[in-house]
Amino acid sequence: MYAILDIETTGGQFNEEGITEIAIYKFDGHEIVDQFISLVNPEIPIQPFVVKLTGINNAMLQSAPKFFEVAKRIIEMTNDCVLVAHNADFDYRILRTEFRRLGYDFNQQTLCTVELSKKLMPEQPSHSLGKLVRALGIPMADRHRASGDAMATVKLFKMLLDKDLEKEIVKDLIKTEIQKGIAPKLQDIIENLPSRTGTYYIHNEAGKIIFIGKSRNIKKRVNQHFTGITRSAIKIQAEVFTVTYEETGTELIALLKETEEIKINKPLYNRMSRKSNYSWAIYAEKDADGYLNLKLQKSDGRKKEVLSYVNALEGKNALLQITSEFNLCQKLTGLSQSKTNCPQHTNNECDGACVGKISVSEYNQRVQVFIDKNSFDNTNIVIIDKGRNINERSAVLVENGIYKGYTFYDLNYQVHNIAILKNIIIPMQSNRDTRNMIQGYLRKNKGFKIIKF
Repeated sequence: MYAILDIETTGGQFNEEGITEIAIYKFDGHEIVDQFISLVNPEIPIQPFVVKLTGINNAMLQSAPKFFEVAKRIIEMTNDCVLVAHNADFDYRILRTEFRRLGYDFNQQTLCTVELSKKLMPEQPSHSLGKLVRALGIPMADRHRASGDAMATVKLFKMLLDKDLEKEIVKDLIKTEIQKGIAPKLQDIIENLPSRTGTYYIHNEAGKIIFIGKSRNIKKRVNQHFTGITRSAIKIQAEVFTVTYEETGTELIALLKETEEIKINKPLYNRMSRKSNYSWAIYAEKDADGYLNLKLQKSDGRKKEVLSYVNALEGKNALLQITSEFNLCQKLTGLSQSKTNCPQHTNNECDGACVGKISVSEYNQRVQVFIDKNSFDNTNIVIIDKGRNINERSAVLVENGIYKGYTFYDLNYQVHNIAILKNIIIPMQSNRDTRNMIQGYLRKNKGFKIIKF
C-alpha cells in the first residue's frame, strides 16, 4: 500500500517551516482506497511569496485545525504504507519535524517520484512536477495546492508503475511487507485478486518473480496454479509468498506484456519456447508462369510472411475466406487440386491458372491488394481499445510497421498528439511474435478503433 502525499508550507528558515495544507491519497497500486485533505493552522505567518504561489493566506487558516489535531488521522493514513511524493525528502522531513515537536518518532519508508521518473523516463528534459505532467498529458487542477499536486502525483506514479517492466517498485514493497512479518495464506492471496483481464506475477519470499502469466480472469487462473497437481504447480505452491497483478483491459496488452516481461525478468517457472506460437504462415511466391501464389506453409523465419496462424486448420480456414473475399484462385493457393472445385473455374473454361479470362497482371493485382491490406510495412496506426476502468482507454502504437508499445489514457488529446503519446507509451520490443499477436488480435476481435497518422 502506498500513501501518496503533498504538503504546502509557510516557507521560511530550514526546519522552521509550518504546514499550511496536506493531502494524502491511499493507493493500493491500482486505485485510491482512501483520502485525507485538510488545511492546517501553522501558528506562524506565511511568507508573502508562498501566499502568491499557493493562494493560501493567513486569514484562511485562522479556523483550520492545528497539526496536533490532524496528527492521528495522518498516522492512520500512512501506517503500513510506503510514502510517495514528488521530492519526497522535503515532505518527509516536514512531517518528521512536526511529529518530533509532538514527541512522536514518525518513521516511514519513502519513494520519490522525481528519482523514479529520472530512472524510468530519462528522455524527459525536466522532472519537475509541472513540466512532467504537461509532457505526459496528465490533467492537473489546483497547481501548488496539496490536493491538486498529490492527485497529479498519483497519476504520475501509476504511469511509473506501468513503465517499471522489471517490477523493482513492487519487489521493494514486498520486501517491506516481509520485514513486517506479513505472510498471507494462499486463500487470502486469491481473495484479493480481481476476476478481470491482465497479467499476474507470483513472487517468492525474497520478492523475486518466479512466474508471470496472463488471463482474462486473473483470480480463476491463479487459483488453478494453487490447486494444480502438475510438478510446476506444486513448486509454485511451495514457494509463493504473494501475487501482484496489473489489469490491462484487453487480452492483447496482457499477451504483449506477458511476452515482454518474461524475457526481462526470466521467472524460474516460466518455460520460454524458442519457437513462435505462430507455426503456420501465408507466403506470396511467383510460379513459373508469373502468377503470384498465396501458399499456406509451416513458418520459415528466412522468408517474409504475409499473415501467420497458430495451426494449419486456422490458416486453411483463413485462406478459404481470403480467396472468396479477394476473388482469388483456390488452385493457385493449393486449396483445390481440381479446377472444378475453384469458384474461378467453371465449365473447364480455364486450365486452373486463371488464364482463361484474366491476365497475369490483373490476377497479381488482386493478390497485391490483399498483401497491402494486411502488411505492417510502413504502417502508422494507434489501436484504441478498452481500458482498465470505464473512464480509461488503452492504446497500442505501431509506427513505420514497428510495434512501439502500449499505454492507458484518460483524455483524447493524449493519443491525438503524437508527441504526448510517445511520452506516455510503455516501450516494448518489436519482433515477429509481437507483430503476429497484433495482427491476430485485429483479425479475431471487434470493438476497437484504429487511428492512422
